Amino acid sequence: MRNTARWATALGLAATAVLGPLTGAATAAPEASSLVLTARYGDTFPTLSADATVPQVREVTLTCSPTVSGTHPDAKSACTELRRVDGDFDALKATPGMMCPMYFDPVVVTVSGVWEGRSVSYERTFGNQCVKNTYGSVFAF
Repeated sequence: MRNTARWATALGLAATAVLGPLTGAATAAPEASSLVLTARYGDTFPTLSADATVPQVREVTLTCSPTVSGTHPDAKSACTELRRVDGDFDALKATPGMMCPMYFDPVVVTVSGVWEGRSVSYERTFGNQCVKNTYGSVFAF
C-alpha cells in the first residue's frame, strides 16, 4: 500500500506539471488597447448661415497594447498616464499650477475604441486648447 500511495502522488505531480500550463492561467496575453481621439476646435454649435465657420478637427490614434504605437505625438506618455488611471478618462486631472488665458474657445474631445478589452466612448468639452493641454499628454495633440 505504501508504494501505491507514492505512485499516486508521483503521478499526480507529474500530471500537474504537464497539464498545468495548458489551462491558460499561467500566461495570459494583455488585452488590446487601441483608441481614436479627436479634438474639434471652434464653434461648438455651428449655424446654418453662409458665413458659419467650419470647426477644425484633429484626429490621432493611440495603441497601448500589445505595443505602444499610433499617430499620437507622445504615445508612450499618454499610455503611461492611461495605465495609471486604468483607462478612466474622468480620472485625468489638470496639472496643478498651470495657467491658461480666460477666454472661451471650446475644444470638444472624443475618444472611442477599446481599453484592455473594454469598449470606450468618451466626450469632454474644454474651455480652450490651453486648458485641454493641461490635462496631461493624453489630450495634448
